[in-house]
Amino acid sequence: MGSNSSGFTVAVVGATGAVGRAMLKTLEERNFPADEVLAFASSRSAGNRIPFGDGELNVRELTRDSFRGVNLALFAAGGDRALEFAPLAVAAGCVVVDNSSAWRMDVRCPLVVPEVNAGALREHQGIIANPNCSTIQMVVALKPLHDAASIVRVVVSTYQAVSGTGQKAVEELEMQVRHMFNMQEPEAKVYPHRIAFNCLPHIDVFLPSGYTKEEMKMTMETVKIMGDPSIKVTATTVRVPVFYGHSEAVNIETRKKISAREARAVLSQAPGVRVLDNPDMKIYPMPVMAAGHGEVFVGRIREDESIENGLNLWVVADNLLKGAALNAVQIAERLLEEDLIRVRNLGAFKA
Repeated sequence: MGSNSSGFTVAVVGATGAVGRAMLKTLEERNFPADEVLAFASSRSAGNRIPFGDGELNVRELTRDSFRGVNLALFAAGGDRALEFAPLAVAAGCVVVDNSSAWRMDVRCPLVVPEVNAGALREHQGIIANPNCSTIQMVVALKPLHDAASIVRVVVSTYQAVSGTGQKAVEELEMQVRHMFNMQEPEAKVYPHRIAFNCLPHIDVFLPSGYTKEEMKMTMETVKIMGDPSIKVTATTVRVPVFYGHSEAVNIETRKKISAREARAVLSQAPGVRVLDNPDMKIYPMPVMAAGHGEVFVGRIREDESIENGLNLWVVADNLLKGAALNAVQIAERLLEEDLIRVRNLGAFKA
């Protein structure tokens, strides 16, 4: 994709991080119709070159003037950068899809999973929020069941890979395993405790309620995405020593009875879902099979025998793809398809 001042220009902000690189790879693999793709990062990374297509992109320093002539920006640069630079992008006439938590609960910003609530994109004012990785995969599985039987309550426990924290966490897990195999004491820098051969019931910061911020993200984001404030959600989020792929044990209670067999049939037809559910043949979703794939894998579908209308599900997805980069690119594709890459109100996000 070469430079074309009159063509369609896409920028990836935070291009050198794990999610930013995954966004670039996803744009390439899905043949996203951009005439020019730009890579932005901090001044520390400026001047580096990263692979894209048949060549490389030169990483540019992110500045207040970076968005002149840019039509669409995919942000993977963290909340502080998103709060500072996304409004500047919108003011320049650029539509932003932001992967951080900065804008998710802002009433001006649709929080979108295309398989679930793509219609919300029609109301955007310049910034669209990409949901939390663990929320995305859960609602892809929940939406068809909600349509079929009306979910009233969700209890979810997550088993989240270290790549959700970033590349330094991936390196820390690898280093700790090597140290332990060599009878050395592992050092914990990224996490408060050793992650190798361990599980940490601690993702993001603890709140006065005793829940973590990650757990409350899942609760609030699910309600916003599903568009139904009557759905009650409670979550326990756990970091596990897996490199890529989040897993979730999801228990749902529904208004109408839906059998496990009916749920399998519904999910088998659902967009973005792949059912792997044959315990007799030891077939069920695992993070090692989800890594590198864009679907949400669902298995262990069974009725909850402790309540009248309940189901248990096991939901697995690649947290860097469907949980981040792929969902953002799918949003961008829908914006293009529906001719929504334009900012209606340039002053919507003025301070």
